[in-house]
Amino acid sequence: MRVIAGSARRLLLKTIEGMDTRPTTDRIKETLFNMLNTQIPGCTFLDLFSGSGAISRGAKQAFFVENNPEAVSCIRENLNRTHLEEGALILNCDVIAGLKKLEGRNPRFDIIFMDPPYNHEFENRVLEYLAGSPMVTENTLIIIEASKETKFDWLSDAGFHMIKEKVYKTNKHIFAGKGA
Repeated sequence: MRVIAGSARRLLLKTIEGMDTRPTTDRIKETLFNMLNTQIPGCTFLDLFSGSGAISRGAKQAFFVENNPEAVSCIRENLNRTHLEEGALILNCDVIAGLKKLEGRNPRFDIIFMDPPYNHEFENRVLEYLAGSPMVTENTLIIIEASKETKFDWLSDAGFHMIKEKVYKTNKHIFAGKGA
């Protein structure tokens, strides 16, 4: 996997062995960045289930929450390799525990990206938590990477609405906002 744009463009990023983190492919990542190219620069970005931490390029502040110690080490190495460690905070813990820790810091996120393990309904639990959190405003964009088969008909019950859905060959991105 490589950095596809910005000051660290073309640098290879470290990923952990195996499929535990399922890194987003360069093609899908580039599509996502093209959709967000005006929103990420200067934003406050939260990456949940971070894996290698390769999504937040250009953010003013980036927060990473990842439970796997090997993946956390990978994120640290990638931040160091790309010289993007300033303005970054990594929390090595469960996502809900990480959200609780972050709430104590009182951030307001412009973009929240999550790529949870597929077909375990983690996105439901995370959005239920975020629905009552002051970290999410009416302007926060939430992007969920999920399997192509994952249903999101429960979003409005959780206090969110779907803005857009982008379907790929094997997975999809859901863009959601707070409110109905």
